[in-house]
Amino acid sequence: MNTASAAAASAVVFVWLGMVLAISFLEAPLKFRAPGVTIPVGLGIGRLVFRAVNAVEAVLAAVVIAAVAVGGSAASGVIALTAAAAVLLLGQLAVVRPRLNRRSDRVLAGEELPRSRSHLWYVAFEAAKVAVLIALGVSLLAAR
Repeated sequence: MNTASAAAASAVVFVWLGMVLAISFLEAPLKFRAPGVTIPVGLGIGRLVFRAVNAVEAVLAAVVIAAVAVGGSAASGVIALTAAAAVLLLGQLAVVRPRLNRRSDRVLAGEELPRSRSHLWYVAFEAAKVAVLIALGVSLLAAR
């Protein structure tokens, strides 16, 4: 893999990683501890934030995929980790987020519902994505 592509991809991967860590593991849980933030208000904020973050993640994933593809003969580990990150993001967007959105629609409409297991799936996907992004970023740095 050429140096410029590896450098660009690793930079984008670490920006992506920072976003996931900051939003999913810092902002999201803290928002519900703020004074006056009710569950419906927190859900409304969360939906807006995660919609925006997921859109940016999709762009970052596309940039990483393009950099790896353009960079020449990348190691199979880099290709596998790139694919894993993309698949995890796609799983969140296509499977988990729609379930969470349907549930939050019901809560915002006034229904009283028990805690959601879909939220735990989202957190599991985020944790796996963090691990994959760390491994991918390190692999890309080594490829330079």
